[in-house]
Order: sequence, then C-alpha cells, then structure tokens
Amino acid sequence: MQCIVLLGGSFDPVHSGHVTIAEHVCQLLGTRQLRLVPAGNPWQKTALIATPEQRIAMLEIAFEASTLAVTIDLWEIANRGQTYSIDYLPAIREKTGKDVSLVFVVGADQLLNFHTWRQWEVIFEYVHVLAVSRPGFDVSGSTMDRHVWHEFSKRLSMPQEIRSIPSGMTYLDGTTHVNISSTGVRDQIAHFAGHPPSVPPKVLDYIFRNNLYRP
Repeated sequence: MQCIVLLGGSFDPVHSGHVTIAEHVCQLLGTRQLRLVPAGNPWQKTALIATPEQRIAMLEIAFEASTLAVTIDLWEIANRGQTYSIDYLPAIREKTGKDVSLVFVVGADQLLNFHTWRQWEVIFEYVHVLAVSRPGFDVSGSTMDRHVWHEFSKRLSMPQEIRSIPSGMTYLDGTTHVNISSTGVRDQIAHFAGHPPSVPPKVLDYIFRNNLYRP
C-alpha cells in the first residue's frame, strides 16, 4: 500500500527540526512520500510574517537535497480565510483515493491541545495520527484531555500496521526530541550575533537576503 506522510505547519520559517522530523517519520514508516502543507491563515496562530511565496521558497530550499519525494501542497494557502485541518484532510483523501495510507504528523504540543481542534474526532476517519515527542511536553493520560487520550490510546498501533491500512490508527514516537520552534528561530534571527540559528544554511541565506524576521 502506498503511504504518504503529511506534515503541516506555518513554516515561518521552516527550520532544521521540520527536516529532521520529516525524514525520521518517513524512515519509520518505510516511505519516501512526503507532502508538506504550509498553512494559509491558521486559526490558532498569530499573523504570519513571511508571505506565502517566501514560505514556499524556503520549503523548496530546505528540502532540495532530500532523498524524499517531496510535494508542497498549496491547498491551505489557496483557500482564503481561516484554515482548519478538518477541511483539508477530506480534500487530500479524495485526491489520493481511499486505498492510500495517509499519516498526519503532529507535535506533542499540538496533541495536548487536540481537543480544541475543530471536529477532532472526525480526523481519524481520514488519516492516521502520528505524534512526535518534544522536550517539555508530557503526553499521557494525566496531561491530555481525557476524551482525546481515550481515542488516541485505543487506536495505538505499530508503524507496519499503520502503513498497511488507510486511516484510523495512532502512534506516539518518543525518539525525535526536537526542541526547535519557529518562534524561537525568529527570535534567534532578530538577535543574530555570529551563531547560526537552527535553520538550514541556504534557508538562512534566503532569510537574510530578503531581510526577514529582522527588527
């Protein structure tokens, strides 16, 4: 069965953590198919700084040397107004067909707030949900919304099972430990003093050439 990893985010800017997580999850699932989904107007975030065109350009640069088969999905950017995962996921499922394994990657911080997502219970009908660990965020029955924890834990599966069926399973990966955020990267760039921020060098060069995130 074909398996596609979906990694969404503001990518404002894309950083080394995004690249690490994408490559790790694809290796874990034994797939090369990666679909990057830059946000349009995400409802839980403040206004984005870089333009859609700049964020797309940074994604292309960050993954240009990757051995993965990378697609940048512009669905959210093309849809004006606030964007929600529950609107995008049915669209990508219709595009890929019902027999493809779709794996939606979220960070541990996002999983802890999963109960605030619009129609979060319906998401499992379209995709698997794979959560990656992040230092400082404890994912457990004592920290998560009890309804989300119940749903997430009853669907826990192994990677080989996830890639063999289209949707409905979950997995918690505790091996990545990426502690980088776009907010932190923007702060680093604003106060850049000789030590490169946690972004690929060519992306950093693009940021400086376009005078992004500088006071």
